[in-house]
Amino acid sequence: MTSKAAVADFVSQRKLAVVGVSRKKMKFGNLAFRELKRKGYKLFPVHPHAEQLEGERCSASLAALPEPVDGLLVIVPPAQAEQVVREAAAAGIRRVWLQQGAGSAAAIRFCAENGISLVHGECILMFAEPAAFYHRAHRWVWKLLGKLPR
Repeated sequence: MTSKAAVADFVSQRKLAVVGVSRKKMKFGNLAFRELKRKGYKLFPVHPHAEQLEGERCSASLAALPEPVDGLLVIVPPAQAEQVVREAAAAGIRRVWLQQGAGSAAAIRFCAENGISLVHGECILMFAEPAAFYHRAHRWVWKLLGKLPR
């Protein structure tokens, strides 16, 4: 289970790699990338087949990032998540956020077994401040339902 402390620690990091930004502008990975960028995060998109996405130069892999990052946001299908967290560990990335829908049991287990601080099953846009009204409303509903990290 994700802890409130892990969420707070992750969103306080300002330099993040993002796996899951697409050439298709309307995908959630792109929406999250644009919103986090507007909030002042320094973001590094990772895409094996794109040179540039959302106005930023892409790295082909986590190992090819131009500088160290504080964390990794993963917005890929669950079947790809385990390989991504393995690459993160090899690249020395110790904080990972598996966006809602990206988590897999294997990826979660790998992070736990390898000392990687993990947030999973949560939407980063609910917690990265300042959160938009609809993300604050979503967070409020989850609080009422007892679904927020503790």
